[in-house]
Amino acid sequence: MSEERTIGIIAGNGIFPATFVQAARQRGVRTVMAAFKGETEPELEPEVDVLEWFRVGQLVKMIKFFQREGVAECVMMGQIAPNRLFDLRPDLRLITLLAKLKERNAESLFGAVAEELGREGIVVLPSTTFLEEYLPGPGPVFGPRLNEPGLEDAAFGIRIAKEVSGLDIGQAVVVREGTVLAVEAFEGTNKCVQRGGELGKGKNVKLVKVSKPDQDLRFDVPVVGPHTIRACQEAGVSAVVMEAHKTLVLGMEEVKGLCEEHKISLHAVDAEDPVTGGR
Repeated sequence: MSEERTIGIIAGNGIFPATFVQAARQRGVRTVMAAFKGETEPELEPEVDVLEWFRVGQLVKMIKFFQREGVAECVMMGQIAPNRLFDLRPDLRLITLLAKLKERNAESLFGAVAEELGREGIVVLPSTTFLEEYLPGPGPVFGPRLNEPGLEDAAFGIRIAKEVSGLDIGQAVVVREGTVLAVEAFEGTNKCVQRGGELGKGKNVKLVKVSKPDQDLRFDVPVVGPHTIRACQEAGVSAVVMEAHKTLVLGMEEVKGLCEEHKISLHAVDAEDPVTGGR
């Protein structure tokens, strides 16, 4: 009889960790969650096999927890509030790790943590593990179909967002008719949406989300969920354009209902062929 597979989950906020837990349970995988106070949803505790609470920055304690529970594989998913990067209470091991970093962004921070985990025999898996069905291909996903000018604007937004993401600024932009209204940076997607919607006065405004060039699928994979659609509805953004095959749509049924209710287009575009790839 084969031994039960165990996967550790380093869980931030949002719907991402819950979606993974459900997919893992369907496959008979034992789940061990490292949860963070003020970030991880408390409702997840009864859904996993083992859960322990940590402060952001307790790297040694988390590694020992995983080792005690026999974790040799883990995933990182869900957001940690950006302001915590400046409000860390790191242990000595994390202080040493941070001191070696020339830049502090999601990729460098999580990449360094992944290396530390690897040194302890814990492999960090892609955060899309078990979630391939949540990565739509090119074309309309939910809500009204984009017209020809809308598709042209989508291709424009994809091109700009790719350039911005390549500079490690952010992974989203808000555009309207060939004009960039807002660029996501440290403040996060929802505030970028709010700012872009105000500037676009709620007319033909589109949120565009992409992966980084050479995206490390272990962390920081772009996500569209119910909160994204609600933020767009409140800001007067009429379409969400995302990179096909590389953007997760979580809470699909709720996202579909919100798109239909508020007439918001959700459309996927192939970044390699943005002009025709989303038609």
